[in-house]
Formats: sequence, structure tokens, C-alpha cells
Amino acid sequence: MKFTSLLLTLLVAVGAHAAPKTKHPRPNIVFLLADDLGYMDIGANNPKTFYETPNIDGLARKGMRFTQGYAACPVCSPTRASIMTGKYPVRTGVTDYIGGNRPGKLKPAPNAEHLPLEEVIIAERLRDAGYATFFAGKWHLGGGEYSPNAQGFGPGLTSGAGAKGNIQFWYPRSDVPVPDAKDDPKTTDRIANEAVRFIETHTNQPFFAYLPFLAVHTPIQARRDLVEKYERKKASAPPDAWGQERERQVRLVQNHPTYAAMLEQMDSAIGRVLAALEHTGLAGRTIIVFMSDNGGLSTSEGHPTSNLPFRGGKGWPYEGGIREPWIVCAPRVTKAGSVCDTPVISTDFYPTLLALAGLPLFPEQHRDGVSLVPVLKGKKLRRGEPLFWHYPHYGNQGGAPCGAIRDGDWKLIEWYEDGSLELFNVRDDVSENKNLAAEQPDLVKKLHAKLVAWRKSVNALMPTPNPAFGR
Repeated sequence: MKFTSLLLTLLVAVGAHAAPKTKHPRPNIVFLLADDLGYMDIGANNPKTFYETPNIDGLARKGMRFTQGYAACPVCSPTRASIMTGKYPVRTGVTDYIGGNRPGKLKPAPNAEHLPLEEVIIAERLRDAGYATFFAGKWHLGGGEYSPNAQGFGPGLTSGAGAKGNIQFWYPRSDVPVPDAKDDPKTTDRIANEAVRFIETHTNQPFFAYLPFLAVHTPIQARRDLVEKYERKKASAPPDAWGQERERQVRLVQNHPTYAAMLEQMDSAIGRVLAALEHTGLAGRTIIVFMSDNGGLSTSEGHPTSNLPFRGGKGWPYEGGIREPWIVCAPRVTKAGSVCDTPVISTDFYPTLLALAGLPLFPEQHRDGVSLVPVLKGKKLRRGEPLFWHYPHYGNQGGAPCGAIRDGDWKLIEWYEDGSLELFNVRDDVSENKNLAAEQPDLVKKLHAKLVAWRKSVNALMPTPNPAFGR
């Protein structure tokens, strides 16, 4: 028996020494992008929310939740461009939603009608590294030759129901039945169906699946049974309450049944995608990102949600317009249930995903982003410069042309119409109620100089006087 035991030990040792070492496969990446979802709309950020988001909340328990994650713009297309390129929107020319051109006291700066094909977006970089790529949902970065088919997704994507102007919703060609529009008005289930099919057929190749949902953007629509559920729930919710943001009313209470139903349908769809990763055995090697493209819609177009305690919402440079629900789950990197309060911005995704995939960074492309891998591992982030925003346009939601800088705990906003400046300590005053500009003139001067210098360095286009205003 001793001889047999010794022989087995030797055979195991020899086998272990002789067996070739297999390289661990590159991780899959699933990027979940909500449309117009506010920071306070998910339970992980707001336990008192009227809405129900169990799957998104579960994702936060598995990964890292960022409490100061920012969109690069308070409206959609520019933020989407920043995610894809790793650049501030001003560098790509997409500084307003594509198709937007609202004038006011000023004529807005020119806005690109598409994301330039010269940009090597994250999908192209991953595709060239051997990743299969998947897209279903809202592109809003150009149609025709500027569709996602030309930018590393596809080929074979087709514009689907709901395509309007330059927004362009795109879906894979497939034999998966399309749900009835009355049950799936935002194509939420269609996106999930196609994503699940893609995951199940790509278990042996690393993939990058980008799921930019149409929810919870207007029009506010959802399945009738879910709406009825939240109509019953509203009976015990606080009644409507309103504040004022310049000329616009701003919603102060979450109690909108159809908005809640639309969000639950999206959360359930996300749950199905996560379940597909589990039952295929891919969850343990799949990075999952969740965020929104801008803040919740609170000052216009039905005012469906409230962002309190944050001020403003979509279209505004206040925290309600740019601070987003932001979760990253990276197996073997992020600690389950961890929370990060370091300010980060949507340009950071590009280098972060490359680093997590074990690929070389591409600094000449993602020049305004930094890899967040250090903070995902619980370490400090070395960015070296403030965060910047440039929105030389009038939003549909009441906001006006402006710029902003976040430097440490301080945030300065410049309104381009009259040059007025607002200064807030967002750590102490998250609601941005106390403008400290008059009390801190030296700091205002310093931050404004940094903002102006940055605009000059990126050749920012500015709005100009509008001779037709007031006629």
C-alpha cells in the first residue's frame, strides 16, 4: 500500500509538471446603459425609492457601486460618444443630442450629426483583439454609414421600430420573435431576447455585448399589468410636490406609475441577461457595467421622476443632470458590495475595459479617460486633473449653455449667456443650494481659469450672440 501510494504521488507530480498551462480566457464584457435614469431611481442608491429594481440592486451587491459617477454631458448623445471614444464630447464634436439645435439668447455652437468614423471606438478595439461584439438598442450617434455597423458592431444590424431621424435604434437580424409592441413598447424585452440568444451561442469566444436600452426615455410607456401594479402602489405614496428651477417646474416626489412600470420591465430584462450568464457558466468571467447616459427627467416632458436630494435633472449641469447610477462588477477584481466615492466620469470606461481585458491601453484614443482598475481593487485613483463639462446648447429641459469643472470637492458652473458663476462644495452641499462664489472669490478665479484653459486646449466651440432673439 505504501508503494502504491508513493507511485500515485509520483504520477500526480509528473502529470502536474508535464501538463501544459492553459491561458485564462479573456473576460466577457456586458455594458448595460439605461436612458435618462436618475441616480436616485435605483434601490441600491435610494432605499426609499418608489421604484423596484431588484436585479440592478443585486448587481451592486456583487460588484462596486460608485456614488460619484458622472456622465460627460447632461444629455444623451455626447455621453454615449464619450463612452465609445474615451474622449470628452467636445473633442468629437458631439456636444448636444444629435438632431438638437434649439436657439435662445445665444445661437448654440455647431453640433456634429454623427460620431466621426475616424474615432476608433471601444467595440472596434475589442473586435480587433478577438472579441465578438453585440449591439441591440439605441445608438443615437448617427445613421446610415455612421451606424453601429460601421463602428465595430455588426455587420447585419438593422434599424428597428421606433427609428426616428438621427436617433436610430438598431437590432441584430435574427429569427427570435419580436414581442408585441403593446407588451414591449420600449423594445426592452426584444433587447433582452437577442442578448440572451447571443450569450448562449458565444460561450467559447470572448464577447462585448453593448445593451443601450430605450427605457426610461420618453415616451413613458410600459406593459399595462405593470402600470396597474404601480397605480395601486401610488395610493400609499406621497402626493405630487413641485419646486422651481428657473422657469421650469421640477418634480420633488417619485410616484409615477408608468415610469415605475417601464423601469421594472427594464430591470427584469437585465435580470434575464444576468441569468443567462449564470446558466451558461460565464458569470464568473464576465465584467458587467451599468450606468445611465444622463440624469433623470424632472423638469420637462412629463416630469416623470425626482432626483432629490440632487438639484435639477436631465439637461442641467447640476448633480441631478450628470451624477449617474454607476456599477461595475469585475470577478476576481471587485469586492462584492464595495462602494467607491471617488469622482469618475464616462470617458473612463474605455481604458478601464481594456485594462480589465488584459489588453494594452490606447492613450492616443481614450485621451480623457483613466483606468479605474486601481479603485476597483480598493486603491486610490491618480487622475491628475479635474473633471470638465462643456454644453454650449439649450436643452429641451430648460437648461442653458454652460460649462463646469469638478476639482476635489469643489464644483464651478459658468453660464455662457451672462458669464455668471456658481460655486458649490458638493461634498458638504450635495443639493447645490448654497452658491459660495461671493464668499470664495479667489477660488472662483482659480477654478474659472482652469475651465477656460481647458476649453482652449480642446478647441471648444462656443455659442454666439443671436440677433434674432427677442424679435
